[in-house]
Amino acid sequence: MKILITILLICVPAFAQQIGNPTTQQGVIPARGVFAIRNARIVTVSGADIENGTVVIRDGKIEAVGTTVNVPAGAQSIDGRGLSVYPGMIDAGTNMGLVEVPQGANGTVDTSEVGELNPNAKAITAVNPHSAHIAVTRVEGITNTLTAPTGGLISGQAALINLLGTAPKEMAVVPQFALVINYPRVGFGGGGFGGFQAPPNLAETLSNNERQVEQIRKMLRDAEAYGRTLDAYEKDKTLPRPDRNVVLEPLVPYVRGEQPVIFRADREAEIRGALKFAEEMKLKPIILGGNDAWKVASLLKEKNVPVILTGVFSLPSREDDAYDILYENPAKLQQAGVRFAISTGDAGAEVRNLAQYAGMAAAFGLSKADAVKSVTLYPAQIMNVADRLGSIEPGKMANLVVTDGDLLEIRTRIRYLFIDGRPVVLTSRHTELNDAFKNRK
Repeated sequence: MKILITILLICVPAFAQQIGNPTTQQGVIPARGVFAIRNARIVTVSGADIENGTVVIRDGKIEAVGTTVNVPAGAQSIDGRGLSVYPGMIDAGTNMGLVEVPQGANGTVDTSEVGELNPNAKAITAVNPHSAHIAVTRVEGITNTLTAPTGGLISGQAALINLLGTAPKEMAVVPQFALVINYPRVGFGGGGFGGFQAPPNLAETLSNNERQVEQIRKMLRDAEAYGRTLDAYEKDKTLPRPDRNVVLEPLVPYVRGEQPVIFRADREAEIRGALKFAEEMKLKPIILGGNDAWKVASLLKEKNVPVILTGVFSLPSREDDAYDILYENPAKLQQAGVRFAISTGDAGAEVRNLAQYAGMAAAFGLSKADAVKSVTLYPAQIMNVADRLGSIEPGKMANLVVTDGDLLEIRTRIRYLFIDGRPVVLTSRHTELNDAFKNRK
């Protein structure tokens, strides 16, 4: 017993230190104010770069941008000489805030619900604003993420959040942006770089796939009928009041095509299947993953379906693919006229590397300008928030990154960061560990 107590006394403080102090990580949310970033190179993304320009921030919004901007009296001034101002980056395919320690601490993982069909699960209600991953990510220039649930066939609803806040409601930009469906995987054949895998029974695989698709179809049809019942009651109160169905109710705006549906799909057959299913059900699809999107680029262009690419840093899934097949995916989609964005597709720890994902695409055929847009303006357009995020224009949310170099260059350092017009202290669990151990011999 004494040995056990001794072990606990040693391990508990160590575990607390490993996880980090949430107060230290997040701190008190800074107040909005009036700020002026002067004499800086401004990469507006939506227009031409402005050399030696000024950005004025007031009450969370960009008030003015240009070379002849009047700085308001009393504004806090930042000398941007030798620095560049970019819009904050957006990762549109993460589980940010839903996972802390994926292995060995199940209580810190809240990505999925029990069962296959959970359209009523809302990611925004599970976001942990004190996650160490949030601070680690934003100090690298990522100001927003689309946080999505996983698991099952219908995972739930994804939320677009700012990476600053003390509660999910403070962080929410679009609390329920899209429904997330894991389109049934059509997986058979060789093992690619993961090693050889014996192919399963093809007929059994296809049959199981169709059963899963039918499960999704039935729930969506039920939601359509439920929505019509609600409409009928609203028009004629003499009809019996329909019983509330908390599972079907969230689906109504999605089956009516009012909000988008994200289909997780990587392989060509899955992407084609998802597009066909979306057309049948009259949904507004977005493909998440899209490793084989280049193979169906003409179809994606024809259907005007955007793709959020998550595999830019991945190895090819087939052993006979060229090593750079996924590095070139964004460039091929751009050439085909397909709308796309680049994402890490990560739960949290690697989202901070988003700029390197875009940089890799730029090294393999994508123009530098489009690479920057792929993590700023393009995801904002796909998520229908380009009027608020993604570029530096008056009236937009002041999510800004001030750097000492190219945003996509790994050696570039972030000098200043604003989220929702609030100046963010550039500290994180990583900087704390660096400060704690850098002087040790």
